[in-house]
Amino acid sequence: MAVTSLSPTRTTSLPSVARTSPAGSATRLAWRAVRALTTPLVPEDYVDLVDPLRSRRYLRARVVDVTPETADASTVTLQPGRGWLGHRPGQYIRIGVDIDGVRLWRAYSVTSGPRGDGNISITVKALTGGVVSAHLQESLRPGQIVQMEQADGAFTWNGGAEPVLFVTGGSGITPVMGMLRHRIDAEEAFAADTEHAESAHDIVVLHSAAHPEDVIFADELRSLDATGRIRLVERHTQAEGRLEPRELDDLVPDWRDRTTYACGPAGMLRALREYADLNGVADHLHTEEFTVELAEPGEGGALTLHDGSNTLELDVAGDTTILDAAEAAGALVPSGCRMGICYGCVLPLRSGNVRDLRTGEITSGSEGDGVMVQTCISSVAGACEIGR
Repeated sequence: MAVTSLSPTRTTSLPSVARTSPAGSATRLAWRAVRALTTPLVPEDYVDLVDPLRSRRYLRARVVDVTPETADASTVTLQPGRGWLGHRPGQYIRIGVDIDGVRLWRAYSVTSGPRGDGNISITVKALTGGVVSAHLQESLRPGQIVQMEQADGAFTWNGGAEPVLFVTGGSGITPVMGMLRHRIDAEEAFAADTEHAESAHDIVVLHSAAHPEDVIFADELRSLDATGRIRLVERHTQAEGRLEPRELDDLVPDWRDRTTYACGPAGMLRALREYADLNGVADHLHTEEFTVELAEPGEGGALTLHDGSNTLELDVAGDTTILDAAEAAGALVPSGCRMGICYGCVLPLRSGNVRDLRTGEITSGSEGDGVMVQTCISSVAGACEIGR
């Protein structure tokens, strides 16, 4: 609003004043008072305790259901908080849980297809010695709150029209099931609109597990095969032996013409990459590893780890990653995929040597060199000092 003085040569602009109801002013004054009383926390922090999914600052999820899939695998249905941005089929999310006062993070593929309720699911296979997977498998209950991060990962399938081959082993079926469920849902929607019942896609799934009862999503996969949505080839390795890439010529004769997505043990994926390269179709193969294939371990050594304001002295075995050793000692250190892919776990090497457990390669560094170490795939090689 402009106010003009009696003098014709001077014009002064004053700020507009919004009209505020007495009730609105009282509410704002009360909120400011609460903020002052709760500093350094803010009122939103206390509201988050009552409604933890409302926060956009910290993404959380509520456990809706835990459903067994096999003797050592369960599907966890999650209701994400308001900040959830969604995912692409095949991507993973990191889940954080507090165990014995330490927050531990692990990455799990989203296995659900489209859902009207906005929930998502992850499928967790309990690993021998796996602290987080065992906790999620055995201790998680509906209603509990877990921390989560936005979806990530480039191992995705857009459900295009080209023939596809999925090669999976063990829990490597989990990202692929998310892909299949999205594709099947799209096909059902297409069929409903066009009155066409047959599948619009040529999909082969070649899956390996130790025994028939170890196949995660077995009933669903076999049903998809029986109804012609996919062609399923199961390999039960305890009875039939490990899948060798050369067997693709008999099992899927046109595999060279298919786009291939493979997920499973590191050794299986290495062999597939070598065979695809030998056949000149390496650019058709997309892979994602859940475990790291390790070289021969070294001797290990003494680790000095700077964890914020704390310093830990640890003896680390040559086959143990720095990340695992730090978490076992209760240190809060960054982590991500735990496979050497995302670089979410890097810390500076202040002195000494580390060994890459995948290759056996030694990296050395000194204060000021700027050498960064991937703690999830590195162990110590003699005495070393790491951290900020």
